[in-house]
Amino acid sequence: MSETILTISHLRKDFGSNQVLKDVDFQVEKGDVTCIIGASGSGKSTLLRCINLLETPTSGEILFHGQSILTGKVDQCAYRAKVGMVFQSFNLFNNMTVLENCIVGQTMVLKKGKEEARQAAMLYLERVGMAPYINAKPRQISGGQKQRSSIARALLKNAPVLIMDDSLSAVDTDTEEQILENLIRLRKGKTTIIIAHRVSTLQKADHIAVLTEGELTEYGTHDELIREGGFYAKIYEKQQLEQELNEM
Repeated sequence: MSETILTISHLRKDFGSNQVLKDVDFQVEKGDVTCIIGASGSGKSTLLRCINLLETPTSGEILFHGQSILTGKVDQCAYRAKVGMVFQSFNLFNNMTVLENCIVGQTMVLKKGKEEARQAAMLYLERVGMAPYINAKPRQISGGQKQRSSIARALLKNAPVLIMDDSLSAVDTDTEEQILENLIRLRKGKTTIIIAHRVSTLQKADHIAVLTEGELTEYGTHDELIREGGFYAKIYEKQQLEQELNEM
């Protein structure tokens, strides 16, 4: 029997007179991969930032294991420790190497020994294809390589929930598929929420949420949304056609 880890209920977020999220409702099950898709400006990143308490919702509720995270009764720092986040902007320390970026959080926050932290960092950097670049600094690697380094660092946190805010956008399709396969295997039994654009990513999700101008307009599995014939089905058809043309 599935266990609900996150419940989003009637969530609304305003920035001044601009209503970015409008009465958003859905649940995330423990161990599931949930993908969020929508046009630019549809509220995807704002939704994830609300879930991680980087933004405070205007109204509505967010429950983690059935307990509200928006009341003063919840230790928000303890909650954030259980919810890892990979940002689109990488957030790597520019004065540290790729390896050092992946070690520092383990030694300072998780209190691991330096050698234990190094071995763990090497394992995850290898999984995302960054082993050859462990001694490089962020300015010496590409945007896609920075994203892969950020993903490895987040995986090392081993949080029950991992949020990926459009953090696969700078890698190519083949690399994305490789990272996702490793991510799903390494995080088996844990929950992952991803903003995604490519069908190859979306098809691997347990559930897909479609945001349209701040509203949740579609929610279900890949097969369910294809049968509905809405926004998701049209995106899928378009990308499949583009892929076929590229292979000709």
